[in-house]
Amino acid sequence: MVRALYTAYTGMINEQYRMDIITNNMANADTCGYKQEGVTNQSFDSMLAIKIHDESECYHDRPIGDISLGVKMGEVYTDFSPGSIRETGNTYDLAISGDGFFSMRVTDKNGNDSIKYTRAGELQITSDGYIVDADGNHLQGDSGDIQISTDSTRVVINEAGEIYEDGALTGQVALTDFEDYNYLSKFGNTMYTAVEGATQKEATGGIQQGWTEESTVNIVSEMVHLINITRAYETNQKMISNADRMIDKAVNEVGRVS
Repeated sequence: MVRALYTAYTGMINEQYRMDIITNNMANADTCGYKQEGVTNQSFDSMLAIKIHDESECYHDRPIGDISLGVKMGEVYTDFSPGSIRETGNTYDLAISGDGFFSMRVTDKNGNDSIKYTRAGELQITSDGYIVDADGNHLQGDSGDIQISTDSTRVVINEAGEIYEDGALTGQVALTDFEDYNYLSKFGNTMYTAVEGATQKEATGGIQQGWTEESTVNIVSEMVHLINITRAYETNQKMISNADRMIDKAVNEVGRVS
């Protein structure tokens, strides 16, 4: 009965973690370039029960079976499937059709720079001509930060990522892809860091100017998952209440000495 309390408790904690993932997905249903996350569950490592103080047979330490110790979070994974693209008409909004990531130079609060990767192409130009995202992170080209001349009247970025200013080729948007996305660690909501073991490869995707990639969250399916999680949480609550009543009877009624 005590084990029943613990098993139900682990179920409640697990459903709470699942709810955190689902609610974060729903909160980012309209976030440009957001990739939906999912979670797997697994049981705790089984504990082998051993017979002790049993003189009915000569083998006192014979295994009698496995005991489930409840459930735990398996892993949180990201679905890197491409999202739908939406036309914005903004010159500096970019979407990737196919595989690949934009490279962004991110500066932390200590002034340290690092390169992060993202599919979020909702960009803008600064007063000095740099292409940045809403947080001021700089879009990278083949030679570093991309800077557009403030005197340019027409800027065209073609599918290959080549940048033309008033008809003259002036730069190239850098696209990067990876052999295995399991070596990408999430940074914020839409960016990723390449961890040790990540192997880069040539990106095969093309760039669509004036478009952005939408979030891959399906709000309807996430609502269904949320309802299932809520019901599972309530079921575990009932299990705890039932186990508590059984323990109360065992202690205060069955074990009462007349």
